[in-house]
Amino acid sequence: MLHNKRMAFLEELDSALAAPHPIERALALTIEHLRAESGAIHLLADDGVLHLKASQGIPDVVLQIVQRVPVGKGMAGLAVERAQPVNACNIQTDTTGDVRPGARKTGMEGAIVVPIMKGDRATGALGVANRSERTFTDEEIATLIEAGRRIARLS
Repeated sequence: MLHNKRMAFLEELDSALAAPHPIERALALTIEHLRAESGAIHLLADDGVLHLKASQGIPDVVLQIVQRVPVGKGMAGLAVERAQPVNACNIQTDTTGDVRPGARKTGMEGAIVVPIMKGDRATGALGVANRSERTFTDEEIATLIEAGRRIARLS
């Protein structure tokens, strides 16, 4: 059953990526599929900085902070630097150092950011979050990583 839902989501994502406003639609579908409440997509620009390309459910005060994110800073920057997911069950109480103070201003708790991979190179970050604590399953993480690979085709 989960496999069928995942495949249906990925097919719908592929269709969205071929339609108008693909990044915004891809984010909306991803948030919906993972039952998240907010999300963002950042893409690496020629200046070597991640630029916000789509967001949903992120407070305006935070949007100002995350318009441009240096590689290595915050969850998105770390996901790109490490080319690995950065996962926090509760960003409000996280003590790993992966969560920056700006992320706490979202009011979210459970969050994950995966790198958007084009081949073996991270070209952006895809993140989703929930208002309550959440541990993302291995299946959800794999789905998010695959969604990122598909979004990478746009860059």
